Amino acid sequence: MFVNRFKVVQKIPQIVRNFSCSKNLLSEELFVHRDSNDNNPQIPFEFTEANMTRLCAIIQNYPQGCQRSAISAAMDIVQRQIGWIPISAMHKVAEVLSIPRMRVYEWATFYTMCKRRYRGKFNVKVCVTTPCMLRGSDVILQAVEEATCCCAGSLSADRMFGVDVVQCQGACANAPVLVVDDDYYEDVNVCDVHNIIQTLKSGGIPPCGPQSGRFAAEPITGLTTLCGCPPSPGFGIQAGLGDASPPLPRCS
Repeated sequence: MFVNRFKVVQKIPQIVRNFSCSKNLLSEELFVHRDSNDNNPQIPFEFTEANMTRLCAIIQNYPQGCQRSAISAAMDIVQRQIGWIPISAMHKVAEVLSIPRMRVYEWATFYTMCKRRYRGKFNVKVCVTTPCMLRGSDVILQAVEEATCCCAGSLSADRMFGVDVVQCQGACANAPVLVVDDDYYEDVNVCDVHNIIQTLKSGGIPPCGPQSGRFAAEPITGLTTLCGCPPSPGFGIQAGLGDASPPLPRCS
């Protein structure tokens, strides 16, 4: 309690209630570049001959003076060539596209698909958006950290795995989802996680897609619609519209 010139004011404690039991996850990325031993402008970067040919072909799809439209493809080619996008590669992209370096910095810091740090031979990404969270993404993330021996946002000791927490991967109907580089592993459980990581460690390629036996995103209890063959062309159309001949019989 304290007193001011006019009245006595009593402090009332404020009650704050947490509505979520999930742990707080903060971004480990910095928008501002910091030079390091493995990421600084003095380390040269050059496109391979095949990648340079590929990039030049993409640039030719755009009018003269609009080369910056190929920045997305250029950054993807860099990342597929060396696995990430260092600052020297950004400078090379700016040189090839004849644009200011700042335009490349803006792209690299805005899109989370651009990896500005080395993320291991296999970049394992665990989706934690609402559908995956409701299906146990916290448990999946814990299993991934145990199987790869590294925490989210870091690299394993052998630099083979890099684990990242990501937002919606566009496969909500198959939650929870685990993504390794470009391969989606859907409907995963803890056993699936360990099998996938162990297969990668042994040099194999685990089959991607739903791990529950589903073909795609159909109901897990089986199809409820579109169970038969579709009607043939002309089915249900009035006789006066187009071909008046009777429709072909439907398949059984």
